[in-house]
Amino acid sequence: MARSGSQSATGHSAREYLSDRIEERPSAPSGLRWSLVLTGFMRILAILWIMKGLSSWAVILGIWTPVGQFEARSTGYQATVIYFALIDLIAAVGLWMASTWGGIMWLLAIMSHLILAAFFPGIVSGGLVTVAFFLTLIAVYLAVAWLAAREGH
Repeated sequence: MARSGSQSATGHSAREYLSDRIEERPSAPSGLRWSLVLTGFMRILAILWIMKGLSSWAVILGIWTPVGQFEARSTGYQATVIYFALIDLIAAVGLWMASTWGGIMWLLAIMSHLILAAFFPGIVSGGLVTVAFFLTLIAVYLAVAWLAAREGH
């Protein structure tokens, strides 16, 4: 069936929207594609955050500690571990999909970890190496995301 001119123009403009997924956006013809670098970095972060989320579930299920140890801890500790068990895996899925919300959820998860480590060191471990590593990851993510955003202009 033949389409009229107005229908094809509407269909064409519907395909030109910016996708939420970084890898589906149109790329600029250049040597180094920062969007590809950003996607790869987000996938590496996703693997790390899957491991971090699963380690929280291991604490809940008593895999690394004696069974019943989690229930004997304070309510604040339990709530914090459950929070990270959920948000870390949600952020990991979003990072793996290379979506914008994945990066935002990851930033929320990592900033939550840093803030809780600063104010409640008994609940969330936050040694100097961990804090430096997390801050480095944030700086690299923001720099690569900025370069990928400028790539389209």
